[in-house]
Amino acid sequence: MNELLAMTSMASTKNFAQHYPEDLCKAERKNDAMAAQVLKVSCYGSRNGGMATTRCLSGSVKATSHSYKSVDIINGKKVIGIDMDVVPYLGTNGSEVLKVNSEDEPHARLLGRFVEDRFVYRQTFVIRSYEIGPDKTATMETLMNLLQETALNHVTSSGLAGNGFGATREMSLRKLIWVVTRINIQVEKYSSWGDVVEIDTWVDAAGKNGMRRDWIIREYNTQKIITRATSTWVIMNRETRRLSKIPDEVRKEVQPFYLDRVSIPTADTDIEKIEKLNDETAKRIRSGLAPRWSDMDANQHINNVKYIGWILESVPINVLQDYNLTSMTLEYRRECQQSNVLESLTSMKERVAEEKNSSS
Repeated sequence: MNELLAMTSMASTKNFAQHYPEDLCKAERKNDAMAAQVLKVSCYGSRNGGMATTRCLSGSVKATSHSYKSVDIINGKKVIGIDMDVVPYLGTNGSEVLKVNSEDEPHARLLGRFVEDRFVYRQTFVIRSYEIGPDKTATMETLMNLLQETALNHVTSSGLAGNGFGATREMSLRKLIWVVTRINIQVEKYSSWGDVVEIDTWVDAAGKNGMRRDWIIREYNTQKIITRATSTWVIMNRETRRLSKIPDEVRKEVQPFYLDRVSIPTADTDIEKIEKLNDETAKRIRSGLAPRWSDMDANQHINNVKYIGWILESVPINVLQDYNLTSMTLEYRRECQQSNVLESLTSMKERVAEEKNSSS
């Protein structure tokens, strides 16, 4: 049974938490302990010549131990299991999705299409070399970017897209944009370079003034689900930067696409309260994290995926090397702008892990 370490992080615009092995907190393996680490990322902005701090993000993540994939480089024949004389996109992994036939043109899969009576949007991706990390698998940022890309293409393909970043026509007329308030992602397996994945996404109502978007990621060849994700979105006025109710005209646009289905049951999402951190309670602090111009997105704020890298800045390097994130929850509290400076704070605590029964 794998021991886990739970890490919770907070950022001045977001919340985040992760789980790693118990021995990082000097807990004995026989006790089956789970350690929790709390992270906080704070945004600083000038206010009357001083510095004002506001929490933007907090969240949680789980991870399990893993070993690096073996790399066969004898005579230069293979790298990460792919023959060097075979282009990854057209090699063993990618050939299935790029195979041309009359019923399923390759561009249709790569560009996306509707399935299940147009309630579900499906798109296929090949994991590229610049989307993998040191362990030769897709990073958490890569997965989040693929989810975002699929969601935006869903809106565009539906015929609803206005001139905003995923906004509908009626939203664009009213200067409204979508902003995410919460994301939970659970990863069973990370894909490797050249692997082909298939992503499904759909939407549903979330309360009176929110929208829920879910995703599942499958291995293309086996159709095995390897990642699940769910998120909650609300509407914001792009000029006043204030939250807004969903106008009836917008609701009429999106309601025909609502599907009453969840990728992650509510009981399985990480609902543990994320602890607050400060300079006194944090064990590790990474200061001076400055957003770059390229970190901004079309909604004129820091893109939600960028926070993951900042949060991991305060995670011990041995954790990043030896363990995979298996679950992550982000709660977005406020916007972060390019002029802000951030710091990431981390602390740990122990807790008992629940034992899972296994039939094998």
